[in-house]
Amino acid sequence: MSDLFSDAAAERAEAVAPLALRVRPRRLEELVGQTGVLGEGSALRRAIEEGRAPSMILHGPPGVGKTTIARIVAEASAATYEELSAVSARVDDVRAVIARARERLGAHGARTLLFIDEIHRFDKRQQDSVLHAVEDGLVTLIGATTENPYFEVNQALLSRCTVIELESLTLEELGHVLRRGAETLGASLPDDVAAELARRAGGDARTALQTLELAWQTASAAGEDLALAHVEDVARKRPLRYDRAGDRHYDLTSAFIKSMRGSDPDAVVYYLAAMLEGGEDPRFVARRIVIAASEDVGDADPQALVVAVAAAHALEHVGLPEAQLALAQAAIHIARAPKSNAVARAIWSARADVRRDGIAAPPPSLRDAHYRGAAARGHGSGYVSPHDAAPGTAVDHLPEGLAGRTYYLPSGAGDEAEEAVRGDRDG
Repeated sequence: MSDLFSDAAAERAEAVAPLALRVRPRRLEELVGQTGVLGEGSALRRAIEEGRAPSMILHGPPGVGKTTIARIVAEASAATYEELSAVSARVDDVRAVIARARERLGAHGARTLLFIDEIHRFDKRQQDSVLHAVEDGLVTLIGATTENPYFEVNQALLSRCTVIELESLTLEELGHVLRRGAETLGASLPDDVAAELARRAGGDARTALQTLELAWQTASAAGEDLALAHVEDVARKRPLRYDRAGDRHYDLTSAFIKSMRGSDPDAVVYYLAAMLEGGEDPRFVARRIVIAASEDVGDADPQALVVAVAAAHALEHVGLPEAQLALAQAAIHIARAPKSNAVARAIWSARADVRRDGIAAPPPSLRDAHYRGAAARGHGSGYVSPHDAAPGTAVDHLPEGLAGRTYYLPSGAGDEAEEAVRGDRDG
């Protein structure tokens, strides 16, 4: 009796399943996107088609086909497909899959493909539980993760798997997916509606299909043809893919810093907006702006640091959203400012000398002479205040052994131009 109910449930589930599940590709030929790693003639595609796909970690944003690829691999290799979610699976669940794989291989010579979704959520012990089965070839492992596997997956497991990075779908690729979904729904999909759905999906095929299905249901309930208004109604806000501790955080931060350094105010304000919209800590952003003011501008425009610190203070005083204006002003100021890393190179070079040679004692003339007995030790002897020295008198204040060493080399940009000319003249 339970078998009859199970069969009926399976048949009905297919009919009521979300559109993304109903149009999921079953073969490589149906897969949209990922031509960089699965294009015609690629090594991975040939391996899958020939049933010899390796264990792999599929890394990429949501909705780009990680689960779909795992199922296609299982189908192409005639392997039994086992799936676990790292969110809920325990070590015992992994061991049970491995036990079944061993029995299956021994009794029928059948192979097992184990798909672990969100594998980055497995701790070290859980990842280790599958390690030997992968190494022995007992199971072919496909792990899926939205996080950088080089940070989140054990090195021992990584060394036994091929890491495949999947990309967000392009607008054109999303258009193909949407037309397939519309055909399944029996819906007419105008070009402008398809374009808007693709634009709002953020490279995520699942999101595109979910929005299409809901918009179509809304239009059908009203007895209307699918139109832009229905898309606007069901997709109020574009999904933002951002993480405050993963790849997106580091990639956008890097782009923001390099855009300030590269004097591109338009890119700077875009990446600032992306981080703030994504939920980045604004104090983190303010710190990066302050650092850039000294590291990449320095004395070419000393005012840059003043503006950056003022923006950080403004953030503490007024908070978001108003402080976005101060952050944008400071970031744009730094992008437009003349660039020099002379200050940064000076302190880096000086610290390198200190780390290598230790802290050298200042010359006797510069040492503290305010206490009784200091003069007897020679402290302050021969010191001439620059206020009393003859004009143009130059004194080397560096320790013995470092005299003549130059750390600060003005770039000749902005306010440092005059300093560079003066240095050339003095030299």
